[in-house]
Parts: sequence; structure tokens; C-alpha cells
Amino acid sequence: MRPLIIAIDPGHGGQDPGAIGLTGKREKDVTLAIGRELARQINSTPGLKAYMTRDSDVFIPLPRRAALARQAKADMFISIHADAAENRAAKGSSVYVLSLKGASSQRARWLADKENASDLIGGVRLQQTDNTLASVLLDLTQSGHMKASEDAAGHVLDGLKDVGNNHKPHIERANFAVLRTSDMPAMLVETAFISNPDEERRLTDPSHQRALARAVLGGINTYFTRQPPPGTMYAARAEAQQASPGGFGGGGSP
Repeated sequence: MRPLIIAIDPGHGGQDPGAIGLTGKREKDVTLAIGRELARQINSTPGLKAYMTRDSDVFIPLPRRAALARQAKADMFISIHADAAENRAAKGSSVYVLSLKGASSQRARWLADKENASDLIGGVRLQQTDNTLASVLLDLTQSGHMKASEDAAGHVLDGLKDVGNNHKPHIERANFAVLRTSDMPAMLVETAFISNPDEERRLTDPSHQRALARAVLGGINTYFTRQPPPGTMYAARAEAQQASPGGFGGGGSP
């Protein structure tokens, strides 16, 4: 049985610090710490295996992050971030999925534009994205994974509700460059607002990082338990449950 590979992408890194909190905490450090904790918990879960797009303070261009996940034959892609807003009272977690047809809100569009500018900060020349054929092909391959991404993101958002308030009660959609993976469910998790002094403090607290990772892992677990890919421990478990009396397929007395 093959393990399900979860690609964890700690946002920003290297010359791109991401958002910076009131006391100087940097998004790139927070996302790496949470990413490492999530990887540790995933690797402790039978049937799952973590893959980190970065495990040190390095800059990786956005398209390369998705490419690394594909090379690792990942079954899911999760990009970890810490939100920021001019309003320092803004708080809570959010989960985003890719939309090629416009953003679900003005805030989602603004956030995607901000995150997509990471490559400019890192000194990467942006590729021309107005190639019509390429965008049509991406649209076709991605559309098959849109529903899967939304299902998985919904489970992760449900898990995060238990850790703190969600910023929005539903998943959001926007054209995030890092989510253009085309061949696996993908989501971007804004763990909390680093611009909020209270949440900045919590984001650097190891116990809170563990709780955030547990919440994300809970969502991953729920998704793959309900939709287990063939040849995995999750599929074997589902089959065993159906075969046993009282399982999904069992009816009546033995």
C-alpha cells in the first residue's frame, strides 16, 4: 500500500519575509515552524507521508512550488500563510482555493494579488500569463480538481474553527499562482493574522502551532477517509469497514 503524500508549502522565505507583525515576527518564519509541525504530525499518522517544498529559509518561485509537489507525486497541496490587514483588529483563519473565473470577494482578490507578487520580491521575472491555449488547458485540467479542492478545504476550515475564530465562515476563491497545481486538490491556509498583536503572539507559540497543525491534519484525514484513493491504507480501512457486520455494507445479523 502506498502512503498518501501531502505536500506542505511554507509560504515566502529567503529575501521574501512575507507580512511582518507589530513586534517584528516574520511570516516566513511562522509558516516554516507551522509547516514543520504539520509534517511531523502527518509522518506520525499511519498511511500519510509529508513532503515539504522548503525546510529552510530559502526563496522558491511560486510555479516551482507547485512543480516540486508534482515531482513528489503529492496527493494534496497545502500552502501555509499568515494573514495581514491594515485593521489590526482583523483576526481568524481562512482557507482559499483556486479560481480561474474571478475572486469570491474583493479581499480574496487583493490577497491573491499580494501573494502572487512574492515572485517580484524574490527577483523572479514573471512569465506571460496571457497565453490563451495554456490558460484553457490549465482550466480544463484544474476544473476536475476544483470540487476535490473545495471539499478538502471545507474540512480543513471546519477543523480550524475549533482552534480559533474563522475570519470567514466559508472557503474563499481567487487566482493564486501557487495553487495552479492542475493535478491534485490544493488549498492556501491563512492560519491567523500576524498583523493582530494577539494572534502574532499565538502564531509563535509552539502549543498553538501544534493545535493549528492538528486542525489541518484533521481536515486531511476526514477528506481521505470519505474519498480514499485506491491502493492506500485509507482505502483498505474503508473496505474492511464495509465488509464487517455493522460496517457500511453490513446489514442484519451475521
